[in-house]
Amino acid sequence: MSDFFQNGEIATFHRLRHRDISELEAELEEATRHHPVSLVLPYIPVELKGRGLPRIVEELRHVRYLKNIIVTIGNANAGEFMEAKKFFSVLPQKPKLIWCTGPRIEELYSLFSEHGINVGEDGKGRSAWTAYGYILAREDSDVIALHDCDIASYDRDLLARLCYPVANPTIDFEFCKGYYSRVTDRLHGRVTRIFVTPLIRALKATLGSNRFLDYLDSFRYILAGEFSMGTELARRIRIPGDWGIEVGVLAEVHRNCALRRICQADLADNYEHKHQSLTFEDPDKGLLKMGTDIAKCIFRTMASRDTP
Repeated sequence: MSDFFQNGEIATFHRLRHRDISELEAELEEATRHHPVSLVLPYIPVELKGRGLPRIVEELRHVRYLKNIIVTIGNANAGEFMEAKKFFSVLPQKPKLIWCTGPRIEELYSLFSEHGINVGEDGKGRSAWTAYGYILAREDSDVIALHDCDIASYDRDLLARLCYPVANPTIDFEFCKGYYSRVTDRLHGRVTRIFVTPLIRALKATLGSNRFLDYLDSFRYILAGEFSMGTELARRIRIPGDWGIEVGVLAEVHRNCALRRICQADLADNYEHKHQSLTFEDPDKGLLKMGTDIAKCIFRTMASRDTP
């Protein structure tokens, strides 16, 4: 059954019917002649052994509207970096690889730290921040898209739907957040379902009307790791360097962007990737670490806005 319900404060692009991918990509090829798109892929070596990455690379081989593909390689030694270079070299877009734990870039991170700029620990947030800085320095893109490297159900239709609302000049959105179903033989998305959404609604019930909480509650899958944005917006926002990147980016977008220029898009009928463990024995890993960072991000953002 098609879903066309528009809830909350954010415009929603639904998958109301099947659309031929060649038609969608043809529109994007025309749009990106004037609004070039760069794709960021935050990668860690363990993903080379998973089901998702080979499928992603095979699908990206057929995408012709991307100006750049930037692969950020985290938690990797020299051998794993060379392995990644060989693996991604098959892409016709000639991706640029950034070794985020390499000695040269670690020197830069240390220099930032010496001057009071905390770029966070190695992880998706810092990798995204580094890639965005590189893309902005190149000055050859108008749109930046990001998605994970562990999507086992990946189809290039996901990327097209993610880029379309921001790359298409006739629609005029600055930011697009992806969403999708998370179900196999059980429901997934545990952190969203049993922690983040109840936390946001408990805060709303306790504090009353709150524009930031209403905004967060408008997103159908707040922890989706896929989003696209215009480069001008990317210049204005701060990207968190921890597990709170998804909520942190939404908070920064809310602070820097008019609501009418923010949207969410239904990217896939279903989405399957690797699942984090609960790690009750170690609060600095897995879902426990994720939940802690997300809660800190929400409370920190509300405190910065003088929420009582």
